[in-house]
Amino acid sequence: MTSDPPLDEVLRQIETWEAPHTAAAVVTPRGLTESHGDAEHPFALASVTKLLVADAVLVAVEEEALSLDQAAGPPGATVAHLLAHASGLGPDGGVVAPPGTRRIYSNAGFEALAATLEAATGMTMADYLHAAVVEPLGMSGTRLDGSAAHGAVSTAADLAAFAAELLVPRLLAPETLARATRPAFADLAGVLPGFGRQDPNPWGLGFEVRGDKHPHWTGRGNSPATFGHFGRSGTFLWVDPVAAVALVVLTDRTFGPWSAEAWPRLADGVLGAAS
Repeated sequence: MTSDPPLDEVLRQIETWEAPHTAAAVVTPRGLTESHGDAEHPFALASVTKLLVADAVLVAVEEEALSLDQAAGPPGATVAHLLAHASGLGPDGGVVAPPGTRRIYSNAGFEALAATLEAATGMTMADYLHAAVVEPLGMSGTRLDGSAAHGAVSTAADLAAFAAELLVPRLLAPETLARATRPAFADLAGVLPGFGRQDPNPWGLGFEVRGDKHPHWTGRGNSPATFGHFGRSGTFLWVDPVAAVALVVLTDRTFGPWSAEAWPRLADGVLGAAS
């Protein structure tokens, strides 16, 4: 009978990934549990940006600056549709389907979301994100410098603080986060970037939900309730609320076939060591 290797040994896998820089952090409800690499090195988050922006939008909803049901984006779409990639907008713009009929992963949708928030609050998306999420969580190495879909820069230390918030929310009411991390417009099919068509392709309000997707970038041991996001720049953050574990990994090696092999293997190692 073999036992799982210790968590620090599991995280050392990232040293073999042939990336110029790597950093990782494991978070539980007690806070940061283990880390590896330079926790303060800045990384381009790519689409992991969407997690930060979604959280800020949910703060705006709780502050009643926005409503999930208010019109936003193409005709017939709402803030909730934009968050859940169900607005009908194509990946980079243009309406390609009626709202609520297909899961179409859309950077343009998040840019429309930012425009909606800016019109409602009189603040730029970057300033609102800073005030609503970054500053309260002490994420001093995080900034939004460009698109609300993929323009943030952050560190493993900052995203560990954000992951802790997603495990035990303080900025949002627990019921708000619970709603956002359950499937919205649950039966929609669509393409999970990098992993092909999934039917259904569950997504929450800004958070991808694992469900029964296969293949997937999380581990075989991750529960269907796992939520998070990955970025093309070689970054990811997932939270498994059943295991009560979150994993942050930041690299500057572009997502590719290597990721589909290495990321799930690391996830399963972390789940085994942290259990």
